[in-house]
Formats: sequence, C-alpha cells, structure tokens
Amino acid sequence: MIYGSTRSENKDVKSSEAIIKGIAHDGGLYIPLNIPKIDRELGELKKLDYKELAFYILKKYLTDFDDQELIDCINNAYDDKFDNYDIVPVENRGTVNFMELYHGPTLAFKDMALTILPHFMKTAAKKLDINKEIVILTATSGDTGKAALEGFANVTGVRIIVFYPKDGVSEIQKRQMITQKGENTHVVGIDGNFDDAQNAVKEIFGDRDFNNRLNDKGYIFSSANSINIGRLVPQIVYYIYGYLNLLNKNEIKEKEKINIVVPTGNFGNILAAYYAKMMGLPINKLICASNENKILTDFINTGIYDINREFKTTVSPSMDILISSNLERLLYHISMNNYDKIKSFMEDLKNNGVYEVDESIKHNLKDFYGAFATEQETYETIKNVYEELSYVIDPHTAVAYNVYKKYIKQTEDNNTKTLIASTASPFKFTRTVYTAIDGKSDYDDFRLIDMLAEKTSIDVPKSILELKKKEILHKNTCKRNNIKNTVEKILGL
Repeated sequence: MIYGSTRSENKDVKSSEAIIKGIAHDGGLYIPLNIPKIDRELGELKKLDYKELAFYILKKYLTDFDDQELIDCINNAYDDKFDNYDIVPVENRGTVNFMELYHGPTLAFKDMALTILPHFMKTAAKKLDINKEIVILTATSGDTGKAALEGFANVTGVRIIVFYPKDGVSEIQKRQMITQKGENTHVVGIDGNFDDAQNAVKEIFGDRDFNNRLNDKGYIFSSANSINIGRLVPQIVYYIYGYLNLLNKNEIKEKEKINIVVPTGNFGNILAAYYAKMMGLPINKLICASNENKILTDFINTGIYDINREFKTTVSPSMDILISSNLERLLYHISMNNYDKIKSFMEDLKNNGVYEVDESIKHNLKDFYGAFATEQETYETIKNVYEELSYVIDPHTAVAYNVYKKYIKQTEDNNTKTLIASTASPFKFTRTVYTAIDGKSDYDDFRLIDMLAEKTSIDVPKSILELKKKEILHKNTCKRNNIKNTVEKILGL
C-alpha cells in the first residue's frame, strides 16, 4: 500500500512515513492510492471480535507493519481502557441502530483512533530510525484534544501541544483537557474558534523554514488531527464492525444495504464510512449531518463550498467547523484522482474563501445526503429520543438523528436499516442534555451530572466522576494570531 498527496503526483510514501509526517510535503493530505477490498465473506467476518477485525482491516492499509507489530498496536489500544467488552456496542431501536463510539477513556469517538495512533507512531518512528523528538501539534474542537492528550501522555520521545477555542467547548471537555497529567503535555486555550487553530497548525506544518529550524533543534512535527492518515484508517474498522453486529443480530441479511448517519464537522468520520463502502461494505446512503454551521450540507446540495459566512457557536461544539479538512480527500477520489483540480480548489479556498466543483464531481457526490439541525431541533430531538425510545443521546448524536428523520421524510426510505454513529457520551454535554430532557439547568455542570444520572438511571462514567477532583494543570492562553510564537516558547526555540 502506497500513499500519495491530494495535491501532486510522485513523492509516494509507505504508511509509516505518512503517519509520522502527518501532512504531505505540498500541504496536501495523504491518501491510499488504491483502496483495498474486503476479500472475505461477511458471514465469515461476523465471527471476529473487534480486535480481530481491526487486524484484518488495518493489515490492508499498513502493509509495512509486520503482523506482530500490528497485533501489539491493537492489543495496546483496545484493552480495559474501554468500559464495554465489545469496544463498540450497538443499541437497537427499531429500524435505527445507535453505534456507541464513546466507551473509551475520554468518552468520545476520537478514542477509537487516538488510542492506537501513539502505538502506530512509536512503531513507525522505530522503522524509520527517527531519533528526534516528535512534536504532536493538534487543534481541537473539543474531543480530539483530550483523546490525543490521553493517548500520548508520557509516551517516550513524544511531546504534544493542543490548541482549543477556550470559549467554544463544553465545560466537561475543557476540564478534561486542562487537568491532563503528563510532563510531555501542553494545552493552550485560544481566543478564536477551531478554524483559527486548525489554520494556524496547517500553516506551521507548511512553513519550511520553521520546520528546518525545528529539525536543527532535534524536533520533528506530526499531527493527531484527522489530517493524519493514521487517525483515519482505524475509523474504517468500526463501520464494518457495526454492519457485522447487525448481521449477527439478524437485523439484516448478508449483503443487504444499510444507511449510515454521521454527525461531522471535519468530515473525517464520514470519510471513513465512505472508505468502508469503497472496500465493498454494502452501504446505500451516507447521511452527512451538520449543525447550524451547515457548510457541508450546502456543499453536498450545491457543489459550492463557501466559508464566507457567520461562524456559529452551538451546543454541538465538535461540529463547529467551517473548513472541513478531510473533504479534500473525498474530492481527490471523486475527481478521479485529479490533483490539479484539488490544488486549484484549495488555492481558491485560501484566497477567496470559496470554490465550486464541476458537474462530474457533483454527480459523484450521489453517495451522500446532506442536511442540518437547528439548535432548537437538537434540544427537541434529545427530548423526543429519550421519551419515545428510552435512550439518552448527546447533542451531536441528536443532530444525526434529526437529519436521519429529515432524510426519511424527503426520500420515503423507511425500510433501509440504519446505523447512526453515536459520537459522545451524554455526560460530556450534561447541561445541554439535562436542559433538553428536564428544562431546568440552574446548577453547575457537576451537579447536573448527578441529576442526569438520577433522572435517567444511567451510571456516571468513572472518568467523569474523577474529573471534579482533578487539579487544573494547564492555564495557558494565547491570541489566535500568536499560536506559532506560543509553540516556539513551549519548545524553547
């Protein structure tokens, strides 16, 4: 398996180098140049547990890792850090199935990839004989930050720096990050939004002079964001696992097509589902759910990507994004690998804040359905799902369910079994969830956690119970235009 850039030909690399570099030499993203196929019967694969399936899928993408290296990475990632034996349980509610991706240490779907990425990196660095300290530079809209910090804390030879919008994450998300232990961890709140942080991180990766100076000082940059192919590939596994779960429960027949609904901002999570479809998983429609920052909805429906709009801070903060980095990878694939087009689109986006794809690319978006949920609809959906389905969901999953209902109303596709990516524990967004269910939230977040548990008869996750007692260790903040200087200060440059 060889990886190339979305923006130019040649410079092809193996998976270990793509994982360490994070972003390609030309600012593009690494993509697999050939998508492997599922070459075993689904009826046979359904007998595998999560770790066995992960080995089967990851071996197709990380071909320069030997079997034992992959097995070690998988076993170190998917162990008792997860509070459910299945790793990814699926809750059935009629034709809808909620694939719970939040049973890891930070209670969000990011754990599925970020518990294994540090092990990929350690293995890759050894393979490439890298003796420099790897600096993980990451922007987060809430969940990636904590999951990355948890995964890389105290990993030898690695330092991690996380930037987050200090007024754009939930109180629980913020507390998870600023209490993170580990001598190699650094957390900085910025006065801007996620896009500001993400753009600054991308610029740093593309600054050759800065990277050369870093190299001279014994450092090498990499990323834990979903721009890193090592983040994206493990996410493919859980969509295939979710399908096999339905097969095992006789919810579907072998080769029966399902819909998959994903709440997404940076497009990485739904792109992994698209890769699963390209590998041969029977998927009917990929339903892309957005909040009021509905740039992906507009793009899917018009072919125009335009960031010249108001940025909104919502109750589903992990989706408060206007520049969806992983869309670049999709565009590469559906443009028939036309890197010149992709480079042109990205230049238009950088210079004018907008680009429009041609008719052939618009046609190739047919696998996707896009819609969005308003803030009011998000609250109403949490309440309705609780009352009608006896199930508690976080605001991101609520966005997904609301958009799924819109899809049914618009298409009358009532019969296709559907898998909804449930991306975070409701206890990460307690204020929103409790307000939606009960209407009262005049308490601090930790009191609301106890109240939500009492009202819904759901046990509070252990990591949340411990959070209130943890000492705040990271108090640094910076202006949005001062991120590079902050990195220099942290690294002592």
